[in-house]
Amino acid sequence: MKARVSIYVAASLDGFIARKNGDIAWLDDHNNGSSEDYGYIQFMDSVDALIMGRNTFEKILTFGQWPYGDKPVIVLSTQALRMPERVPNTVRVMTTDPATLVESLSAEGAKHLYIDGGNTIQRFIAAGSADEITITRIPILIGKGIPLFGTLDRDIKLKHIETRLFANGFVQSRYQLIQQT
Repeated sequence: MKARVSIYVAASLDGFIARKNGDIAWLDDHNNGSSEDYGYIQFMDSVDALIMGRNTFEKILTFGQWPYGDKPVIVLSTQALRMPERVPNTVRVMTTDPATLVESLSAEGAKHLYIDGGNTIQRFIAAGSADEITITRIPILIGKGIPLFGTLDRDIKLKHIETRLFANGFVQSRYQLIQQT
């Protein structure tokens, strides 16, 4: 059975996931010290493995402690990567296309995959390999940066599942991606 593939991401109201230099401090700055996790822990508890790109992996390494414990993480990269000692051996570097990776991880028993990182999210959506996307819109305009969505060669239809509004103005919407043949 094919694993469910989910995207869970925050973006500025103008559609950016980070500044051009990769800075995401505006996310924490706007959170105002809230202890709200916006459903992230429950989501992560449902995930068997994470898939991210090299840039996202390198950004996560700047956070200090490895945030994913022993959960399997696949880093998509065409370049060799040096793994710091604090990174568990459950992290693998691979070069493959989204459909092949989902098929492979499904065959290994994964039931729910989490896709993270701008280019990786865009690749999975373009390939028709994502099932669901949860976007938390942060009420800030940053003007320029790394866009959540890139250009597409076709329309991607979405079905709205739910929207939640948080006291700090964050708006979280979940959609099913409608795959068209």
